[in-house]
Amino acid sequence: MKEWSSAQYLKFKNQRTQPAIDLAKRIADKKPQTVLDVGCGPGNSTAVLKRTFPDAHVVGIDSSTDMIEKAKTSCPDAKFMLCDITTDLENLGNYDVIFSNACLQWVPDHRTLIPALFGKLNDGGVLAVQIPMNYNEPLFVVENEVLSEPRWGFTGKERTIATLPTEEYFDILASYTDNFDIWESVYYHRMPSVEAMVEWIKGTNLRPYLGALDEKKAAELEAEITARAAEVYGRQENREYIFRFRRFFFLAENK
Repeated sequence: MKEWSSAQYLKFKNQRTQPAIDLAKRIADKKPQTVLDVGCGPGNSTAVLKRTFPDAHVVGIDSSTDMIEKAKTSCPDAKFMLCDITTDLENLGNYDVIFSNACLQWVPDHRTLIPALFGKLNDGGVLAVQIPMNYNEPLFVVENEVLSEPRWGFTGKERTIATLPTEEYFDILASYTDNFDIWESVYYHRMPSVEAMVEWIKGTNLRPYLGALDEKKAAELEAEITARAAEVYGRQENREYIFRFRRFFFLAENK
């Protein structure tokens, strides 16, 4: 599988960070002493948490070495650790805030994961999560259509998205606390071209598919997705494109 690239991911740093800013604002009145950023990536979300809670001990964890190394340089006031929460969660201790921005969709078995994260909260602690839920956006519909074609030889094992229906998150949270909140936001990202949209997904969900192909075949796959996406997206009057991105949020308090 193609490794995570902080450079590719950060091509759209502002757009990827805005949901973390919006989620952090919802808990800005808290006074945590300890904060854990699950799936911190290159440290952009961790920097948001450090600005929001300057007196807190903030720890960022990620399973990508490249992401952790970038995070250490971009947010030196926080602590960063290489960590896989599917195996290492029990060793992390407890926190006043556990935060995750656009990470948990890569982690399997949310029916077990969400309660496990909730169980790592101190009394009065808050679990704050944002998960992309953008599968009906035309770009992703086109992408899935292309990836399903036999000529690429994909087996289905490349796909790692692990989200549940939103109603299931409601039921999971309700079984552990009466103090939770769920909402969605759709971000309208300005894009200069369809090629830019494909650059976006190359840093996330298209990454494992490109990594499974040789260089020539990967270029053909990228070109095919770009060509088909160009057929379904129209330019705005100023010649830009709108890339809609639906995101699902929840807060749950251990109280």
